[in-house]
Amino acid sequence: MKKDFLTIADWSSDELFALIDLSKEIKKHPENFRRSLEGKSIATIFEKQSLRTHVTFDVGIYQLGAHAIYLTQGDISLGKRESIYDTGKNLERWVDGVVVRTYAHKTCTDLAEAMKIPVINALTDFEHPCQALGDFLTVHEKKWSFSGKKFVFIGDGNNVCHSLMIFAAKVGMNFVANTPKGYEPDKNVVKLSAATAKKMGSTIEVINDPKEAVKNADVIYTDVWTSMGQEAEKEKRLEIFKSYQVNKKLMALAKSDAIFMHCLPAHRGEEVTDEVIDSKNSVVFDEAENRLHTQKAVMLTLLKGA
Repeated sequence: MKKDFLTIADWSSDELFALIDLSKEIKKHPENFRRSLEGKSIATIFEKQSLRTHVTFDVGIYQLGAHAIYLTQGDISLGKRESIYDTGKNLERWVDGVVVRTYAHKTCTDLAEAMKIPVINALTDFEHPCQALGDFLTVHEKKWSFSGKKFVFIGDGNNVCHSLMIFAAKVGMNFVANTPKGYEPDKNVVKLSAATAKKMGSTIEVINDPKEAVKNADVIYTDVWTSMGQEAEKEKRLEIFKSYQVNKKLMALAKSDAIFMHCLPAHRGEEVTDEVIDSKNSVVFDEAENRLHTQKAVMLTLLKGA
């Protein structure tokens, strides 16, 4: 039975820890995994702009010995020129796996349902599991464990927040979503994560006050206030989110060794100041590097025996 990487919720705690362990091994000894997917072809479909995701998948596919086929919305007009189902049924005859970065999460799930080959979610409007995996590898490298640690996400309760929350729950890390009222994460995601966290001995909280949220935090994470597709709301969001900026004063309320994280790209001077993102506590470029190693782990796990 084929397996996809569409949402963190589909993967067990043991499977996520196994991905982290494999990522560490790939990072430490990349030479041991060269040509591991030799002869495989992987289609990468990008409806949205990308730097980190596009480059790390292309490089990772090459380093594993496979062949990447880059497809833009202009190439295939996913769901428009022909149905998502028909696109999927064609692709499964030619390639061994598909990476898709799209707007609607349903586009990703519909494509996965249509195909007998693995599909990797490289970002949708609901989740960004590849980002979360790279982030939690980074947290593990810096903090050595998840248990008893506090992860605070500040900003819009968006796709990245969803994936981070579910991942934290699965690995037993306390998680706080700190958002303005009306911008909280999806209620079903919170409910699911809270139930999982309870089994793992950790907690999930949604708090509107930034100062309260960051107390004793081990990790402070933020994202842009206005995502792609929300440009018309920018001025409104700048006003609503202005008290959620991660600056030196807010970081001072966390633990002294708290790390600062951001999925990038960053809008410096909005959600984070230069002083914070360029500080010794910032690990944003470690996160970006780790996307390469963790995505290679996902591709190996899904495609090695395919």
